[in-house]
Amino acid sequence: MASIGRQFRDLINAPEILIQPGIYDGYTARLVEHSGFKAASISGAGVSESRMGWADRGVMTFDENLNNARRLADCTDLLLRADADTGYGNAMTVHFVVRAFEKAGMAALMFEDQVWPKRCGHMAGKSCIPAGEMVQKVKAAVDARRDHDFVIVSRTDAAGPHGVDEAIRRLNLYAEAGADVMYADALMSKEDIAKVAKGVPKPLIVNMGLGMRTRKTTPLMSPKELQDMGVAGVSYPRLLSTAALKGMMNAMAVFKEEVVTHNRVVDRPDLLASFDELNDLMGMQELDELEKKFAT
Repeated sequence: MASIGRQFRDLINAPEILIQPGIYDGYTARLVEHSGFKAASISGAGVSESRMGWADRGVMTFDENLNNARRLADCTDLLLRADADTGYGNAMTVHFVVRAFEKAGMAALMFEDQVWPKRCGHMAGKSCIPAGEMVQKVKAAVDARRDHDFVIVSRTDAAGPHGVDEAIRRLNLYAEAGADVMYADALMSKEDIAKVAKGVPKPLIVNMGLGMRTRKTTPLMSPKELQDMGVAGVSYPRLLSTAALKGMMNAMAVFKEEVVTHNRVVDRPDLLASFDELNDLMGMQELDELEKKFAT
């Protein structure tokens, strides 16, 4: 059987666009797999927010990110693309970051060319390191991988602070340095997306900001529209994290109003997953089978 890197590589190079919902914990990983998707992106923002309780501003450390990725790989067969932020240092550091995430069960790993501490791609105030410095990080990443098919994704955040032409220039440099897949973040028009897709020599991933309606963000487009533009992959990093938070906000509002304020106990199946739904999703059947198989 082909390695997970080869499987991811085949999907991102296929004619059909690769849809990658953003995951960040066991619930989201199992739900995406249960929904029939083959691949997912681990949202660095989702991990920082759900596990650390802080916005995506460089608070999460390398170990915290890596350990979370390893746990996700352990509970799902999804082909996972991890988010290694800026590589947590220089090109030498990137060598060890790649080795660690590959060993943790990732199929692909993404680095970005922001300065540290980084910011979520759609936050104001982003700055980028010199392109030559990122080129050395890419070379270190390519050199470090043990499986040649492990996918190195190079992301640029240059479109916002420096313009789309600079983003394209950088992505071409990163491709020349050996990156397998390009990622252009925070492109603000359909024309920009089409221009980048046409201007880079390797598969391009863009993200769609479902759950970011109140901010200036990338225009929402269907996967088919993006595919027709030449985009190879699309990520939805905020879909599940914002949906989960909204669901919890709704449930908490009802709880405070009915139970705390009015001392009424109400059951709201429309707001809450059932116990059976939860257990089915979280692998209870597999655990039962293991227990039965090895029972004394």
